Amino acid sequence: MDVNHAFLNTFLDVSEESYKQLLELSTIRDLKAGDQVSKNGEVPTKIYLLVSGTMRAYLSSKEGKEYTKSFFTSFSFVGSLTALVQKCPSKLIYEALTDCKVYELNFANFKELCNKDLNISALYNKVLEHIFIKYEERQLELISMDATARYLKLQKEMPDIEKVLPQFQIASFLSITPVQLSRIRKKLKSQ
Repeated sequence: MDVNHAFLNTFLDVSEESYKQLLELSTIRDLKAGDQVSKNGEVPTKIYLLVSGTMRAYLSSKEGKEYTKSFFTSFSFVGSLTALVQKCPSKLIYEALTDCKVYELNFANFKELCNKDLNISALYNKVLEHIFIKYEERQLELISMDATARYLKLQKEMPDIEKVLPQFQIASFLSITPVQLSRIRKKLKSQ
């Protein structure tokens, strides 16, 4: 069993036949750092499985300020789910932060497969549950943890974050300023 099939099986046992159908709908793509797979104001049609690399979802204000919503690392589903489901323009930009390898899947074709294959439909439900749980955890972090605790948690989840991401993106994700992040780092180094 390949690693991608094994990953899907962490949600639900996906049969070989169902997995083959998913592969037939998928295209493997290499992304370069800076490539955007979904842009603000565009109606997306694709969903991605990130196999290697780091991506993020962010909002850019009219003034050019960026607000990072999410980081994605290997074996994550990436895409503007709200925009895909509602067939409306995305409010977020999804961007490769490093060179990445992804499986690209046309969302409409995937939904058709869900209607034909109960195993894929059940997988989709499990993935949606997972995404909702992660979303709720993130919301709870923002209201219940201080900035230092959020930073330490992020470091634990992404140990190489300092090497991969610029400080302003990390700070934005933590809902603090780069100056506050510098102070947190300085304080942690002195302890």
